[in-house]
Amino acid sequence: GNWEYKNFTQKQEVKEINGVLMIKGISDDWESIWNFQAKPNDLLIASYTRSGKHKEIIEIVDMIQNDGDVKKCQQANICVRQPQFELKLFPPFLAMKMPSPRTLKTHLPVQLLPPSFWKQNTKIIYVARNAKDVVVSYYHLSRAVSMLPRPVFWGSWYDHVKGWWNKKDKHPILYLFYEDMKENPKQEIGKILKFLEMDLSEEILNKIIYHTSFDIMKQNPTANYTDIPAGLIDHSISSFIRKGMPGDWKNHFTVSQSEKFDEDYKKKMAGTTLTSRTEI
Repeated sequence: GNWEYKNFTQKQEVKEINGVLMIKGISDDWESIWNFQAKPNDLLIASYTRSGKHKEIIEIVDMIQNDGDVKKCQQANICVRQPQFELKLFPPFLAMKMPSPRTLKTHLPVQLLPPSFWKQNTKIIYVARNAKDVVVSYYHLSRAVSMLPRPVFWGSWYDHVKGWWNKKDKHPILYLFYEDMKENPKQEIGKILKFLEMDLSEEILNKIIYHTSFDIMKQNPTANYTDIPAGLIDHSISSFIRKGMPGDWKNHFTVSQSEKFDEDYKKKMAGTTLTSRTEI
């Protein structure tokens, strides 16, 4: 497609919105993002950045909506089919122009989600991944995408996963875990179908499981971002879809780092019923 990525090839400046670090492009345009108009038949897929199955969930939902038709799903890049509504630079702002029903995605923390999503009772699928693998994944991505700021924007992982977790009983939110999707994709896709009030034949379900598996998606240019200009992602350093295995953090963390991380994790996750697995 015609990627408007010029502004994204330089290092992104960061600026806070309500105490959450965001790239300047989002904070400068915050008023129009906050006033984004959701619709009751929209579907929003939310996650913290580098939460692994975010891309796979998007592909799964796309295939469900297209009855497993692979060609239909590969007609355009994943960013065009299901745009991240808060990003207006990459690709050009599409969400407002899309016909209904729309599938949108976001990395916004729950408190920054535009109020129209709550008002319209829009269905939301949230995907959480364990913090250690998120750290490793963002590290590799930040090497390949030179414009990404350090530290991570989108705020704290802890606040993000807990914020969405606390909202799930008050709103139609399906809260999924990356590790569960990896361990039992059929079961988790079943949850998505039930949540969307849809039904598929066993044959189409198996087709979706196959085509949204990590190895197949890694080869799909409309999902792996290899069709994006090299100035934006240097795939020779690290591919956008990299390993996808829970527990890869063990190849990067020292024992001492892991112990320090666990100590901090216990403090920050005290008092929540949310638990995550660091391996399967």
